[in-house]
Amino acid sequence: MIVAIEGEVVKKEPTYIHLKLSNGLTYLVHISIHCSAKISSDVVSLHATQIIKEDGHALYGFLEALEKTMFDRVIKINGVGPSTALAICSTFTPEAFSTAVFSQDVDAIKTVPGIGPKSAKRILVELSDFKLTTETLDSTSQAKQDALLALESLGFKRDRITKVLSSCSSETTESLIKEALKKLT
Repeated sequence: MIVAIEGEVVKKEPTYIHLKLSNGLTYLVHISIHCSAKISSDVVSLHATQIIKEDGHALYGFLEALEKTMFDRVIKINGVGPSTALAICSTFTPEAFSTAVFSQDVDAIKTVPGIGPKSAKRILVELSDFKLTTETLDSTSQAKQDALLALESLGFKRDRITKVLSSCSSETTESLIKEALKKLT
């Protein structure tokens, strides 16, 4: 089972890359749009999930371990395959997905291509404890997630908050909110 892969990016498309390893082999690695946007160097190291089926093998790569965890949890849901799970990863960051699941936001889940109302409800039911499984977050990441929710409740847009929080250096929720508010106003 392949759990990580590192190599030179030979070809890059929005949903996949060709990754040439040092031994000369080149792999097709499926990635989310978020992951693709973050790949800026020629050499990349990815967390990986390998899916083996009767008709072929597929490799899915993730820059962030939390995105891989999200993908692995979602593909365990009956009726949700790897392509739908990757669409979820392309639509949501792990934090945003966790928030949508925690708040039982059917409309947010329906924004994923290929997911209708019934599938969205099933995903929410199956993953009702997803927020609890993000215990792999360190305290700083948890503080950023809490700050994101607080700033969203004040009316700021999620994309803008995420950008500002990534540039903040504070470690507690309270100080992150104060630092982010200064940058947002």
